[in-house]
Amino acid sequence: MGNKLFGTDGIRGKANVYPITPEIALQLGKAIAHVFGAKGQGEMKAVIGKDTRLSGYMLETALTSGLVSMGMDVIGVGPMPTPAVAHLTKSFNASCGIMITASHNPAEDNGIKIFGADGFKLPDSIESDIEEHILGGEIERAHGTQQNIGKAYRMEDARGRYIEFAKASVHNRSLKGLKIVLDCANGAASSIGPAIFRELGAEVITVANTPDGNNINMNCGATHPENISGLVRQHGANVGISLDGDADRVIFCDEHGNEVNGDRILGMCALDMKKRNRLVKDTLVVTSMSNLGLIKAMKANGINVDITAVGDRYVIESMREHGYNIGGEQSGHVIFMDYVTTGDGIISALHVLKHMMNTGKTLAELTNFMDVFPQVLKSINVKEKRPIDQIPALAEIISECERSLGDRGRNVVRYSGTENKIRVLVEAEDQALVDTWVGKITEVINRELC
Repeated sequence: MGNKLFGTDGIRGKANVYPITPEIALQLGKAIAHVFGAKGQGEMKAVIGKDTRLSGYMLETALTSGLVSMGMDVIGVGPMPTPAVAHLTKSFNASCGIMITASHNPAEDNGIKIFGADGFKLPDSIESDIEEHILGGEIERAHGTQQNIGKAYRMEDARGRYIEFAKASVHNRSLKGLKIVLDCANGAASSIGPAIFRELGAEVITVANTPDGNNINMNCGATHPENISGLVRQHGANVGISLDGDADRVIFCDEHGNEVNGDRILGMCALDMKKRNRLVKDTLVVTSMSNLGLIKAMKANGINVDITAVGDRYVIESMREHGYNIGGEQSGHVIFMDYVTTGDGIISALHVLKHMMNTGKTLAELTNFMDVFPQVLKSINVKEKRPIDQIPALAEIISECERSLGDRGRNVVRYSGTENKIRVLVEAEDQALVDTWVGKITEVINRELC
């Protein structure tokens, strides 16, 4: 058995390959029930949701068996966005919520995210506790008594509960008159997403909403915003909305079909919230991947920018610690902490649409507040994830790049938390300079890690 299960975003890997196997899922269920039973938070029940991957059935069944065998009841809510599971965990006063998803990854991958009773992702200490029970082997032999076996049942109205929660976050603001192209990534929001926008009065042209278990994220969704760019222009739509497989992130297209990423959405919302005196401590939280143009624009408008490590969990940690109420990532995770405990693509989209309706402005007009610094982000497959500071040639070229750019740019070189990839980001005022340094860093990576 391996020596680590949890990564930066739960447990992730190829379906039916360690650790995403029914055997590990069974033990994970038992370990979760054991750990949360000892903690005594919420009732002894777990909410389980999943996206539309075929392997979700296998993992859901194994997890459920493990949980009920150790005395925990299970509420199955079926295909459901990740943020919906976080919300329903709190709503049902459950001990924990479990989402079976690999987010924006291809169909052959899957993963398991766990939320605490408060709807937030688990802290490292609890993940480590669960992990130790599995890797130590003792949980495999642990069994509850006949009297303590839990029950598993379906919550038939879970979908409706989340729909009403999402609409209430914008006070059921009418979207009548808006035409939307919505890409559901053949994922968890395939039925729930169109229903929410239509119920509020928008005209919705839906694509990638026919999941078959194998087509999630396939040339669609938030990682392929180009999928709806042409459709927005073709239908004369006001906006395009691209969700990812588990609907916790969103990328937009404006009325011209131009991509509008998380940086522009975060900045637009922060400016609006500051204007309405709703921006706590006048602060926006972003990661080191956000464009320098966003940071410059925010400071020019009297908004502080708190920059965290890459990953929505680090954004959320900072927001919780300091009480900030908006933050997110360029990749489309937007966290409105006044309403949600995690990124929520649908609720983020509702707030953008509400802002468009309230101002009477187009998305292009609302997001034209920043000059984007030339930026290149490159992902490279690697054989292994050796610590960067233990690769002298790579550490040296990174330092050389930093010295050269000074305060006129920056670079970020980091491994993906969920895939065998290294990501290289270089940003500067001059595109030629960006291309030169991306080329130099990539050359060293190809030589040392590929």
